[in-house]
Amino acid sequence: MDLRLLASFLAVVEEGHFGRAARRLFLSPAAVTQHVARLENEVGAKLLHRGPPVTPTPAGRRLTGHARTLLATADAATADLAEFTGAEARSDRPLRVGIMGHGSGELTPAVLNAYRRARPHVRVEIRQLDYTEHATALLHDRVDVAFVRPAPETPGISADVMTTEQRIIIVPAASPYADARDEGLRVTDTEHLPFFRVPAHTPLSFVDYLYFGNDAPRRSVDYACTPQEVLTGVVAGRSAGSGLKSFARYYSWPGAVYVPVLDAPWDSSYLARRSDHATAGHPEVAVFRALAVALARELGPRVAAGSL
Repeated sequence: MDLRLLASFLAVVEEGHFGRAARRLFLSPAAVTQHVARLENEVGAKLLHRGPPVTPTPAGRRLTGHARTLLATADAATADLAEFTGAEARSDRPLRVGIMGHGSGELTPAVLNAYRRARPHVRVEIRQLDYTEHATALLHDRVDVAFVRPAPETPGISADVMTTEQRIIIVPAASPYADARDEGLRVTDTEHLPFFRVPAHTPLSFVDYLYFGNDAPRRSVDYACTPQEVLTGVVAGRSAGSGLKSFARYYSWPGAVYVPVLDAPWDSSYLARRSDHATAGHPEVAVFRALAVALARELGPRVAAGSL
């Protein structure tokens, strides 16, 4: 399948207009129209309703995700070859992938599996990160890329959105807040919850995320750095926690209840990396990132909805 045809098709889908797609690609509208027609002939199905506006058909919607993945993989291959000089000496290095908690939900194993299929010769090491390693694991070169939340606000770290989800709190089943599991609560309702404590060296962006921006929340006597420690305190009736909606799917503990926080801004999980990876990091970071971003565009909304 010709990548030029896919690029033209994807541009039309994203712009909703052949002329705008042509300007974006520095091609003539006639050339873009011809590319789409050739692609439809190749796949044997109509891909676009010509509009206006131009919209994908069911076959076109299905091809859109594949097109993004294929084009991202091609970009990753180009980046990989561009960094080939000097990479041979580092080719035996494993790619170290950090995962905080459950990472980006179901998207995390999807990215790992796609990368392993694309780069079977590269050894991948999975390293579990706690809440204090939100950015330091990258800065101190313990991992090469990391699935974290929220976005690291640290110089030298760059990140791409993987999923965007509703916020929840985690409370004991005996808590009066547990009765709101179906209706939900508001941020002001959470102000008197005994949220678990985190160590003093936990990044401030994670602390702000954890406590919904409350500068002086009520605190439990318990500390926690991992989801398991959070849940241990919750089911013991000693503390409360917060997270993204997907947390409930990954950590279904008897005695823990997950309640949506209706007016809290939805938040995201991210794939983070050192900004200088092209010169000082692992040569495979660009490939891993390109695949992750492509799959996030295709699967991320489904992960956030819990429909995978």
